[in-house]
Amino acid sequence: MSPKHEAIASPQDAFSAYHSRGQCDDVDHRWVNVYISCEITRIRQAVLHIYSQYHAVTLDRTVRMVPLSTLATILPLLVVSSFAQQVNYTCPNPAVYFTEYHGPFSAGRFNLSYQRPPENCRTFNLSEVEDTISSMREQISDPDLTRLFENAFPNTLDTAIRWHGIAANNSDEELTFIITGDINAMWLRDSSNQLQSYLALLKPNTSQDSLASLYRGVINLQSRYINTSPHCNSYQPPAESGVDPAVNSFAATDVVCPNVTNTTVFECKYELDSLAAFLEVSYNYYNATEDLDFFNRFQWVDTVQTIMNTVFNLTLGTYDPDGRVLDQPYTWNRTANSATETVSNLFRGNPVMGGTGLIRSYFRPSDDSCIYQLFIPANMMFSHYLGLCANIMQNLENPSAATLASSMHILSSTIRAAIDDYGLYNSGNATIYAYEIDGYGSFNIMDDANIPSLLSAPFFGYDVNDSTYQNTRRLLLSPSNSYYMRGPVINAIGGPHVSFGHGWPMASIVRILTTSDDDEIRGELRQLISSTDGLGLIHESVNSWNVSDWTRPWFSWANGLFGQMILDLAERKPYLLNESYQ
Repeated sequence: MSPKHEAIASPQDAFSAYHSRGQCDDVDHRWVNVYISCEITRIRQAVLHIYSQYHAVTLDRTVRMVPLSTLATILPLLVVSSFAQQVNYTCPNPAVYFTEYHGPFSAGRFNLSYQRPPENCRTFNLSEVEDTISSMREQISDPDLTRLFENAFPNTLDTAIRWHGIAANNSDEELTFIITGDINAMWLRDSSNQLQSYLALLKPNTSQDSLASLYRGVINLQSRYINTSPHCNSYQPPAESGVDPAVNSFAATDVVCPNVTNTTVFECKYELDSLAAFLEVSYNYYNATEDLDFFNRFQWVDTVQTIMNTVFNLTLGTYDPDGRVLDQPYTWNRTANSATETVSNLFRGNPVMGGTGLIRSYFRPSDDSCIYQLFIPANMMFSHYLGLCANIMQNLENPSAATLASSMHILSSTIRAAIDDYGLYNSGNATIYAYEIDGYGSFNIMDDANIPSLLSAPFFGYDVNDSTYQNTRRLLLSPSNSYYMRGPVINAIGGPHVSFGHGWPMASIVRILTTSDDDEIRGELRQLISSTDGLGLIHESVNSWNVSDWTRPWFSWANGLFGQMILDLAERKPYLLNESYQ
């Protein structure tokens, strides 16, 4: 076994380490109880040594009267409570911990590391998630696939529920602040998708210790964010949490209109899919729980109205019918050395034709700026979830709900039709979906790994067997897509966010979720297992030619998506989980 795998992996190893070296320093933090036992043993021996040499050692009179055997037992315990109070401070930092190797290792050829933090260090514990992990251990035959699932599936709950509580002005209003992982801020898109990993387990539950409460808390907190800063993509902790705002050095030079404050907003890139993500998590909660009363309370109706107002202004083009340049509802600029990190044409982007029925997006779900702002995947996603949430709205008691629901249905249908009218491109003899357009006839033909993507269109109501989707899919998964990365490590869609040569495991996962071809699924599972660099977690991207060159050790969304995909296979193709991928 290589040196990187020499960490102490079990209680037995911990005790062996103590007895062989007389110290506890190497004991893995998962074995906190073993560490305490080691320390008690060490201190007891020290006490016996002192007592034997200095029978009259100056101790408190009460202690000096205690028999030796009792003293040797009790004195170490006096430090245990102090040590226990420091346990939280010894919890591993996932940003570091996930770059290291920890036993016990999987029994497969890739010897994958164990990457769950100690139970007392996990940020939220749910018995149904632990039960699911136990159940899947019985269903998955491959030891490396099993290890990857048990590490990845609970990653958001284990590490990313930064705070869960109630609003300062309403004790009934639950709030949940979920970080992305290695970025200490809450993205609308990421937090919605991070909870979607557990959607199969979501049931009605009024307890604040439940998965349903996490969902309600995310919806409520996202509502607060959107109502105050609807063009932004990521936000700071709520004041109630007591968590300090994070410093975003990249945003220090940002010039944003409308203006935002960095005590509330972490970054203010306008991405249509961020607003769609709020609708998505709202629909997912309602569909699983049928908790209509929740949507009658708090700010949900107002938030949907804010979204409708925001996107209406972004259906306008660059010019009015007479050719005058229109004032833009949002502008953004950053001093940067990359085109994807700034917006051209005085912070407004490339010209866009108005009246298409599509909604503009200044940025992609990768947080990279759009070349053409009529970004088709986000319009697909927004249209889909807007229509589904209209069905929630029309059943609410709010006096404005019926009118708002009608507007939502109309806009949803308008966008869907506009995608067919403007978003299709003839590539040779095949019709495909474009990634971005400007309405004037310019098309960007590519795909990016981040969801929403063209590859993920079936997530948003598009028929996976539709010929246009299948034509698009074939192109995207070929060298005709300039961001399809190929090599011996991973073959997957990437994107400009990390640049050339890095495929994203997220795209491999989406590929599995959008095919019924068993051999295609087997191939993707093999490369997902083999491309973690032995760490046993899903990374943001991996160099197609170098397994040890990857980005982001702690990317909760991608890990949860992997778990979600395995649960999907357990329902759809359980026999594939009984196979070996060695």
